[in-house]
Amino acid sequence: MKGLYTQVRSYEGSVQLLMVNQFTINLGFYMLMPYLAAHLSGTLGLAGWIVGLVLGVRNFSQQGMFLVGGTLADRLGYKPMIVAGCVLRTVGFATLGLVDSLPALLAASAATGLAGALFNPAVRAYLAADAGERRVEAFALFNVFYQAGILLGPLVGMVLTGVDFRVTCLVSAGIFALLSVVQIRALPARRKDAGEETGGERDGVLAQWRSILANRPFLLFSAAMIGSYVLTFQVYLSLPLEVRRLGGDGEFGTAAVALLFAVSGLSTILGQTRVTAWCKARYEPGQALARGLALTGLAFVPLLAATAVPVPASGVGLWLLAAVPPTLAALLLAIGTMIAYPFEMDTIVRLSGDRLVATHYGLYNTICGLGITLGNLLTGAALDASRAAGMPALPWIALTALGLACGAALYALHSTGRLKAPASEPQPATA
Repeated sequence: MKGLYTQVRSYEGSVQLLMVNQFTINLGFYMLMPYLAAHLSGTLGLAGWIVGLVLGVRNFSQQGMFLVGGTLADRLGYKPMIVAGCVLRTVGFATLGLVDSLPALLAASAATGLAGALFNPAVRAYLAADAGERRVEAFALFNVFYQAGILLGPLVGMVLTGVDFRVTCLVSAGIFALLSVVQIRALPARRKDAGEETGGERDGVLAQWRSILANRPFLLFSAAMIGSYVLTFQVYLSLPLEVRRLGGDGEFGTAAVALLFAVSGLSTILGQTRVTAWCKARYEPGQALARGLALTGLAFVPLLAATAVPVPASGVGLWLLAAVPPTLAALLLAIGTMIAYPFEMDTIVRLSGDRLVATHYGLYNTICGLGITLGNLLTGAALDASRAAGMPALPWIALTALGLACGAALYALHSTGRLKAPASEPQPATA
């Protein structure tokens, strides 16, 4: 941890603050969201379709507005969008704990989603700008703070929700209120926040969007990276379902699912910076990306191999079969993400030509978000079809093939030079 602290301290204050902010954002978010569905269906007694609607509105408002949030950040400045997102999430989370009418719940859910669309592209663009030539290492550290918030949030939320879910909502809202004050007082305004505009920033919004949609290497890269997000999301979808299919919904199943999340989060916290340093010393960015994606596909091989093992009726053998392959898959997914993520964030900046960076991040998030939605639908269908047909290997074959195909696509983009910075981007001077 001392090494991590030293690395963080080596960056200027704005970068340090953005990392701590992201930890706090995820802490506040994940201490509430995992327990929202139970509150809506249990405490408020809402029908299942209404619960799905409320949760879906949040996801849709965030994914659908990422491009708008990124565009506003490029035009109005990164800091204003970060502050606006924190304020909006303060209001949204407080409202979720205080209301019980459907229109108010839908409005609060939409507000929390829009908040994410406002500050996510702005935070990443700000971090990339202030980290400069060290942005790969900065994004590695950023991911450590990101995962730490995801890991700690549900634990804090479990304690608070044990008292009352409204307490969880108000504490989470308080965290975002404090964040808002901290951003206003401590986060420096970048030059673009003060009104500096260059090149693409002077164009109209539609002209900016057309220029990004004409950036073929960026769009190809975004499409290839969809697979990464579909695969890593399986920690929340197919892996817990597989654990519970074999281990049941009792205490063992709950503990095994918790182990999945712990392995995923802790491995990133402990290993991200080392993995990034190792990869940067040996691979070009495109090579690291291709290897990371391929590994996320190979992460499902343990589950594929487990389908060839007879399922014990009970006992330790059943518990091992239910817990070990999914946990190993979660670990390999985490390592694959550790390899790819910092280079992924850096590649977006390079492909943007260092112009309209937040807008590029916004469109990228939207493309990947839509891909996750479609991928989850297809994965769910594959899980159902495999059980109905008695072919348990089917979803794991499909997910492995997806990872390998996306890895091959990224390697092809790298080999053809399409992941390099546009010629118009100023290149660092070399000795």
